[in-house]
Amino acid sequence: MSRPRCLAVLIVFAALFAAFDGSTAPRLPRQIKGADGAPMTLVPKGEFIMGSPLGTYIFGDNEAPRRRVHLEAFYIDKFEVTNARFRKHLTPNEDYPGSFKNDDQPVVGVSWFQAREYCGRVKKRLPTEAEWEKAARGTDGRSYPWGNQPATCRLAIMGETVPSCSRGYTTWKVGSRPLGASPYGAMDMAGNVMEWVADWYLGAYYGQAPPKNPKGPKAGKLRVLRGGAWFNSKVLLRASFRTGFAPGDSNHGIGFRCAKTATRGFVEAPARRTRMARRP
Repeated sequence: MSRPRCLAVLIVFAALFAAFDGSTAPRLPRQIKGADGAPMTLVPKGEFIMGSPLGTYIFGDNEAPRRRVHLEAFYIDKFEVTNARFRKHLTPNEDYPGSFKNDDQPVVGVSWFQAREYCGRVKKRLPTEAEWEKAARGTDGRSYPWGNQPATCRLAIMGETVPSCSRGYTTWKVGSRPLGASPYGAMDMAGNVMEWVADWYLGAYYGQAPPKNPKGPKAGKLRVLRGGAWFNSKVLLRASFRTGFAPGDSNHGIGFRCAKTATRGFVEAPARRTRMARRP
C-alpha cells in the first residue's frame, strides 16, 4: 500500500475513533424548560469548593470545614418559583398582603412539604444543599454569586437601613438583579427569598459528609434553608450561609426553586414530548 493511501486510511480510522470517544459526545444544552414552563440552567458535573474556613463567621462553624465536593450534572430553575406557577398547583400554607401577591414575585408562605410537592408535580425535585451551593457560587469558592464584592442593592434584593432595598415590606419580581446572577446564570441566589432545599439540617454535617454527591443526614428535625431574604443583611446573603427551619413552618421570607438530574429524562417545554438527555 502506498504511503498516501496509508495516511488516508489512518485518517479515516482516527475520525471513526473520535466519533465514538465520549469526550466528543454532544454536550447537554445549557438551558431547558421544565414541565411547568420555567427555564432551567445547566450546572455541569465536577468539583466545586463548598463551605467556609473554620472560625470565619459569627454563626458558628456549621459551614466548615471548607472542602472540595464532586457533583453530577444537574439543572436548576433559573428563577425562584413564582406565585403564578405555584398557584396552578397548590395554595400557600400562609397568605400575605398584596405586596407579595404579584404573579412574577417569588411565592412565599410555603412549607418544605409544599415545596417538595410542587417540584414533584412538575417532574422535578428540590435541589440538594450541595447542588444549591454550587449553582450559587460556581467552582472557585467565591463568597457571593457575582464574586467577592459584598452585597448591595445593585446586586441583590436585601435589607439595608430599610428592608427590600428601600421599597419596604415586600419581595421583588424574580430576576430583578441581573448583575447578581450566578456563574451559571441562576438569579436571586442571594436575597429576595430564602430557599428550601432537600436536606435535613445538621450543624456539624460538613465534617462527616461524603466528598461526592452528598445528600445530607439521614434524619433530623429541621430542613436546610439557603440564600438570604429581602430583609436580611449582606452577611446572610453569602453563598455558603446555611440554617435550619422546621419543615412544616413557613413565613414571608421563604420560597424555593426546583432542580432536575441531567442524566435522566427532561422535558424541554410544557406539552411537548419528553426527550432523554445525553449523558455528560
